[in-house]
This record gives sequence, structure tokens and C-alpha cells, in this order.
Amino acid sequence: MRTIDLAVTSLRDLNSELHRQKEGTNEGQWEVLNPRGQHAVAVGVDAPVKIAVRGPVGYYGGGMNKRAEITIHGSAGPGVAENMMSGSVVVKGDASQYAGATGRGGLLVIEGNASSRCGISMKGIDIVVRGNIGHMSAFMAQSGHLVVLGDAGDALGDSIYEAKLFVRGKVKSLGADCIEKEMRPEHHEQLTALLERAGIKDVKTSEFKRYGSARKLYNFNIDNADAY
Repeated sequence: MRTIDLAVTSLRDLNSELHRQKEGTNEGQWEVLNPRGQHAVAVGVDAPVKIAVRGPVGYYGGGMNKRAEITIHGSAGPGVAENMMSGSVVVKGDASQYAGATGRGGLLVIEGNASSRCGISMKGIDIVVRGNIGHMSAFMAQSGHLVVLGDAGDALGDSIYEAKLFVRGKVKSLGADCIEKEMRPEHHEQLTALLERAGIKDVKTSEFKRYGSARKLYNFNIDNADAY
């Protein structure tokens, strides 16, 4: 295992070393010590490596990830796993606002709570949150899945496109054009697979409700003007 201590090594040097890793690297295991809330820790990694960050990170931790498996043993600031393409990011603590924003693929798991705008403009990423999420989550979410084992705040799924939202707890309010939908057998299968990928085995899919787009905002219609 390659160990980098950010109390000694600069963040720039850490990310430069990670960016040098390619397919077939013999440095597949990384440990990052003393992140101390620094921003952009382990961003832009494009290699099938495993990275354990031992402590909290600031803005954009694990952002733009591609193929790496990143575990943050602490909480994460705004924009964790922002614009992730593939691989996985696991946050052992809480996450601040816009977690997983614009993500195009991969899996983001937040074992604590997530703040506002979780999954904003998601474009294929799968997000699983064990705790609660804040207001305006999944705003303009285009594709992918957002799974919440706790509660959701105001305006969930506002202006949503075709992302699928599964919430186990209470939803304070739904955003424009977001409605509750039927949980069909295929949705139970999808949710089961997502929970398994996130390492969650202690809940049943029957405890969740599904939310998605009513498809009234795709094209302007004067009858729906109040919803714009």
C-alpha cells in the first residue's frame, strides 16, 4: 500500500501521483493521511485503484472520479463526487450540499446525512444515502437513481427528467413536476441491486416509495404555466 501523509506532502503532489496511475498499475492501494478538510482531495483519478482517505475532506472530494474506488473515512464538504464518471465514492460520515452533482456514472454512498441539492442535475450516477437529504435534492435530475433511507426535504425532484427516486422516510414536499409513482416489480429489482451494491442488507424494498417525473414540463404548455 502506498501511503501519503498530507501533513508532509502537498495536495498537488498527491493528486499528481494519482493522475499518473494507469491501467495495470502496480500501485493499486493508496492511503491518504491527515486530509484535514482540504479541498479537491483525490480528484480526477482515472485508474482502477483503491484509495482510503483517513479523515474529513473539503470541497469536491473524489470529484471527476473515473474507475477508482474511493472511501472517505470522515465527512465531506460540498460537491463530493461531483461529475463522477465511474467507479465509486463512499463517505463514512455526512456530506454537505450538492453531493454527486452532475454525476454521469458510478456509485456514491453516503453513510450519514446529505445536505441540500443532493444529486442536482445527475446524469446517470447512482446515489445511496443512509440518512436524510436536504431541500431541492435531485433538482433537474436527468437519469440515474437516488435512494434515501431517511427523510427528504422540501422540493424533492423539482423539474426532474427521467431519474428514479426511492425514499424510505418522509418527503417534506415535492418539487414542480415530481410525483409519487407505482413501485412495480422491476423497480423492486432495481432497488434491491442498488442496496446490495451499497452494502445495505437490513432494509426491505417494500418500505420505499418511488418518485419521478409527471412529464408535464418537457414542452411548454400554457395550461401548465403556473408550474414553470
